[in-house]
Amino acid sequence: MFGLTICCGTVATMVGMGYILQRRGFKGSRALYIISMGISSFLVFSGAIISLTTHPAFAAATAAAALGTGAGMGFIAAAVSTGLACLGAGLAVASVGSAALGLVGEKPEMLGTTLIYLGLSEGIAIYGVIVSLLILGRL
Repeated sequence: MFGLTICCGTVATMVGMGYILQRRGFKGSRALYIISMGISSFLVFSGAIISLTTHPAFAAATAAAALGTGAGMGFIAAAVSTGLACLGAGLAVASVGSAALGLVGEKPEMLGTTLIYLGLSEGIAIYGVIVSLLILGRL
């Protein structure tokens, strides 16, 4: 519960301070923004780790079954396959979507065709999820 409080408090503080500084017209340097994002990211991740590791279910899960290095590498492979596929799908949707909006602006009757292209580019993320499910099924 303490870790969750740290996470929520950090996010609320960053949003509040950003709103206050924006209202006052603060024009800070790039280093200030980088430092504040680094500190807030550290606090959110440390709060998440604290909240996950202090829960009673975590202690029961670690005592019940110890997974080997192979299973850990399998989990990493599943995460990387999903993450990279979603990153690629995001880049594809960004380029196809902007071109599709330009085309639909000039020729509205081409909307159906552009939706097909957007669906095809989004399918890359689905393939990554399927691969990660296959990897997790083998563990």
